Amino acid sequence: MMIDLKALTVLQRTPWLQHAIAPRPIAFVSSMDKEGNVNLSPFSFFNLFSTNPPVVVFSVLRRVRDNSEKDTLKNVLEFPEVVINVVDMEMVQQVSLASCEFPTGTSEFIKAGFTEEPSSMIKPPMVKESKVKLECKVLEVKPLGTEGGAGNLVICEVLCMHVDETVLNEEKTMIDQRKLHHAARLGGDWYSSVDATNLFMVEKPNTQLGIGIDALPEAIRNSNILTGNNLGQLANVHEYPAVDASYEDERLKNIFQYFSVNPTEMDKELHKYAKELLDAGKVNEAWQVLLADD
Repeated sequence: MMIDLKALTVLQRTPWLQHAIAPRPIAFVSSMDKEGNVNLSPFSFFNLFSTNPPVVVFSVLRRVRDNSEKDTLKNVLEFPEVVINVVDMEMVQQVSLASCEFPTGTSEFIKAGFTEEPSSMIKPPMVKESKVKLECKVLEVKPLGTEGGAGNLVICEVLCMHVDETVLNEEKTMIDQRKLHHAARLGGDWYSSVDATNLFMVEKPNTQLGIGIDALPEAIRNSNILTGNNLGQLANVHEYPAVDASYEDERLKNIFQYFSVNPTEMDKELHKYAKELLDAGKVNEAWQVLLADD
């Protein structure tokens, strides 16, 4: 099914994009106009774009119904400083409440029950309840269009971060990803929660290159049991593995004992076992199982 976005109205195309491009982190932005009036609003078109210099970008869309500008956009054009407060699951319902279009001049801090906390380097206040706060200066506001639904990229340099010690690792040297339970935005009314139950690690190639899927033996590459993810795990090793003569595995022995008279079934069982090991993150063991049939 192909979706021709140009053939759709803005209201029709928006959910297609928001449902597909997800989950998205939420920037809970506190900004200020030149008179010192504070605004607080969430934006899910947000991400990290550079570490040297440290730059984050969020986008403020023009309202579709009347093509008007949101208070956050007006504020950053008048006073180029913002705090980006990271949203976690303990505050997501209040953040949603703050997205209501209250009249200009209304304090979302008060309406949504958040606490203003003075920033260290800029004037807009931080949200005390947020566990990670980024004090930023606005480098540029780049309009992407002039019609309703058009984004305005707010490009920000992060001057400093405030991190609650409850989300740090035991050594207090870095954020523990398992402790900062991000709330992320999807399409419509849907959100997702990031916590230890749905986190997983993927080994990242750095200076050493993976051998690549093209280097895998044909029988592995064309396996009907191993998935693309499994092949990616096998192909991420830095050199083709060798058989480890000292490797012992009772289940592997049983596979050879019971299926040696039927090579096709034995290969199937070996691939099934290798898949179980790969799904458990045991890449080296999976390789030894697959190499046992060479």
